[in-house]
Parts: sequence; C-alpha cells; structure tokens
Amino acid sequence: MSVFSSAIPAEASFARIEPGQFAGGTVSLPGSKSLTNRALLISSMIPGESILRNGLDCDDSRHLCGALKQLGVSISSEAGGPRCGSQDALTFTVRGGILGYSNKKDSFLLGNAGTATRFLTAALAASGGEYVVDGDERMRERPINQLVEALRDLGAEIRCPTGCPPVTIGPRGLQGGRVNMAGNTSSQFISAVLMAAPLASESIEVRLVGEILSAPYLDLTLRTMQDFGVRVDIHDDESDGQLVYHIDERKEYKERDYFVEGDASTASYFFAAAALTGTTVRVEGVGKVSRQGDLRFADVLAEMGCHVKKDVDSITVSGPEDMLGGVVNNCADMPDIVPTLAVVGAFSRGRTRLHGVPHLRYKESDRIASVASELRKLGVDVKELDDGLEINGPTGPDDFSLHGGRIDSWGDHRIAMAFSLPGLLLPGVEIGDPQVVTKSYPGFFTELATLGGRSTFHSPGGKEVVAEESPS
Repeated sequence: MSVFSSAIPAEASFARIEPGQFAGGTVSLPGSKSLTNRALLISSMIPGESILRNGLDCDDSRHLCGALKQLGVSISSEAGGPRCGSQDALTFTVRGGILGYSNKKDSFLLGNAGTATRFLTAALAASGGEYVVDGDERMRERPINQLVEALRDLGAEIRCPTGCPPVTIGPRGLQGGRVNMAGNTSSQFISAVLMAAPLASESIEVRLVGEILSAPYLDLTLRTMQDFGVRVDIHDDESDGQLVYHIDERKEYKERDYFVEGDASTASYFFAAAALTGTTVRVEGVGKVSRQGDLRFADVLAEMGCHVKKDVDSITVSGPEDMLGGVVNNCADMPDIVPTLAVVGAFSRGRTRLHGVPHLRYKESDRIASVASELRKLGVDVKELDDGLEINGPTGPDDFSLHGGRIDSWGDHRIAMAFSLPGLLLPGVEIGDPQVVTKSYPGFFTELATLGGRSTFHSPGGKEVVAEESPS
C-alpha cells in the first residue's frame, strides 16, 4: 500500500479550526468507501485480474486489503491514475482465488472496521476453512449475531458466543438454502450474505422481513454484484409480499476494469460547509445519476433554504443569504448523514427532528449519544430520541448563543468531521483525536483548508505541531 502524506501530525492531540475564512470552491472526491470495500471483496473471489480505479485509501480499505492478502489474494496499488482527482485515491490490481481462498486457516484483527468485519465474515464462511475474525474494544461491542445466525441457517459452521466479535468460522462452509433476515437490521449483514452467496454449494434465497432500513446500501450491493457479472433475481414472497433475493450457485463473478465513483458521505461535509457559511461548493465525482443514498442530503439542504444544482458528475450547493430553516426528516436511508445534518440543524431556525435511525447506537460510536453530547458542548439545546435526535435551533438571527468548545471525537471519524464544521463560524472549536478521520477520509483537513477552512494541530500541552513530509 502507498504511504499517505498526511497533514495531521502523529503527535497531534487536537485540531483547532480557524473561523471566518471559508470561501468555498471545488472539491474532487475520493472513491466511495462503501463501493471500494464491495469491489475489493468481490474482486478477491475472482480467479482473474480486476483493476479498481479511484478506490479509497483509508484505514477501512487497508484493514480489508490486509486480511485479503493474508488469505492469499494478490493486491497491489498505486497512487492516482486516470480520473482520480483526490490524493486519497488509489488504483488497485486484485487477483483472487479459485473456489475460495487458498489460505484455509488464519486469524484477522480488523480494528473498528465494521464493513470489513461483516463482509469478510460472510466471505470466509463461504470459502471453507478455519478462521477467527476479531477487532478492537469497540468492535467487540458491536453486534454481529444476526449475520452469524443467517450464515449458520445457510449451513456454515460459525460461532459467536457474545453476539459480538470475535467470530469463529469453519471448517464447514456455506451450503445454501433460504434464510429470513430482518430488514431493519444493519444492511451490511444482508449485503455480506448476498455478496458471498455465489461461492455457496447451492442456491441461496434471502427473504427480508419487515421494514427495510438503509435500502440504498442494498441497492449499491446489488449494482456492484451486477457490475461484476452476478445478477440477483428479486421477487415478492407469495405468502406475504416480502422481498426475496435469489442467487444461483451457478453464477460466477467476472474480472473487470471498474471505476469507483466518489463518496457521497464525504461530499456531505462540503455541502454542509457551504450551507452554514453562505458560500458555494461544487463537488465533483458524484452527480444526479448516482444511486448512493447519502446524496439525498443535498435535497434536504434545498428544503432548508440552499440552492442546489445537480449535473451528471457534480453537485453544487450554495448557502442561503438568510438563516437556514429546520426540518423534520426520516434518515433511515442515509444514517451516516445524521451527525452532519444535526450540526446544520443547530444553526437553523426552529426545530430539526431526525428520526428512523435506532441502529446509530451501534456505529463506531453510539452516534445518538455522541452527537447529542458534543452539540451540548457548543450550547445547543438537543434531546436524544429512541431513534434519533431533536435539535432546537435559534428563533432568529438575534437569538444566537452558540460558542466554541473542545469536541471529543469518540473514536468516530464522522463525529470528528461533522463537528469541524461549527468551527468555520465559531471561535474556539477544537477537535480531539483528529487522526480518527483516516478511517474514511485521510485528506479531510487538507481538503477543507483548500476551501479556506484552515486547521492548526496541537500537542496535548497546546503547542502547535506540523506534520513531517512522508515518502510517497
């Protein structure tokens, strides 16, 4: 893997955002984290060679690549390449195995990389072998038992005594059959089973039960599988109309040259920056044809008073001259946007209510609790709901009493990035543990600075520190 030349010094304890300088401009996005991880996993199951362009270089993709290399998959990468506009973009070359992975016994430590943990667990169950999948302290608190039970129902030998990692797999692999999975659980559990299904001994049917949360992420999985040659048949269960996904064991993934579109979750921070500062930001790498659910955030900002222009490969957001207005929004299809939207709501007139996301309790942090805690540090009136947050913004321009404060990142990249945005307006906003952004977007602070949102980094004692240049 390449060595990222980070603007975040290793000894930095916190980042201080300098207010009043954000000017807007153009951002070129790195590849989607969700699509990068899906493409890496699927490519690892293909005997031939696949080229993944504009893949995201971040902690999560590094964890997944490291595990796949342990399994005998050949993965090389080089910085940039055609159409790669971001310093965090890599071109991956992946050569997978035949009939599962060549290494049939190993253990994997995946940190707090939830996507990698879930996707790899299903792929290992399908490969056949003896494995242990584990993570850090927070990952050992994140439930995975619904995925484990689904794989067991499909014939895999798999154990998870605590309901959270570590997970012990094998030696009997994924057989096939029909399994019921709750639609209101993590979409990553369902995606993991779907992507591993072509390696099973028999056909697999996944029947979704109840309301489906994060449906756009399932659409991304189905689209990526189809891009690599496996089309999933979808029909309604005749007894109750629930969706059923059917994957025939005779279907095989095919190698290909694949371009990873820009990350819509990453785009949200720059859209929000424009909204809060009344400037204009054009984000390149995603557009009106994208199927990433997080792009609906731009539509919510339009509802709050922003001007939004969507082109084929870019989206432009301009903040309003007057105050933003609060919204009531069901965020079930864009849960990763909740921290960002909650921050925007704190600066918006009236009430903002974000609901439909009870599963945020089990992300890198408990994102309902962590967002509420950090908003209160800035003087925001916020209430935790069972399935979201309620934020009471100012009644008007004269009712504005927010202030700076030291933000605890909670070990969560989305908390660190979302709460950098108030610092564009408020003096004294400091982000603890700024290195946590490397989980999904190592270049976040650098990119923000190119638009005028400059940050300085400080040691625990408060001394300003600067990153040393790293070899590329």
